[in-house]
Amino acid sequence: MNIVEKRTGEQLCLCLEGRLDTTTAPELEKRLKEQLTGVKELVFDMEKLDYLSSAGLRILLGAQKRMNQQGSMKVVHVNETIMEIFEVTGFVDVLVIEG
Repeated sequence: MNIVEKRTGEQLCLCLEGRLDTTTAPELEKRLKEQLTGVKELVFDMEKLDYLSSAGLRILLGAQKRMNQQGSMKVVHVNETIMEIFEVTGFVDVLVIEG
């Protein structure tokens, strides 16, 4: 998986490319721990994400819980495959999903 960071002031956008699974989730978790201090808006851009496992969902849930305390989080550019995972798991009710 490739993670492209775009930081603008208090906003952090993480563009995820490839597969977010048990192999790559620890990298994203580490990146979030390093980068979330001072962030008021966290955006996950999933336009190029091909696969999302339960390990990836756990990372998203943890990020959402943290951002509930310090700002907001949204997920953008979700393709059909990932949206189906969000719907089946009930994450559509937990995450703010745009486009």
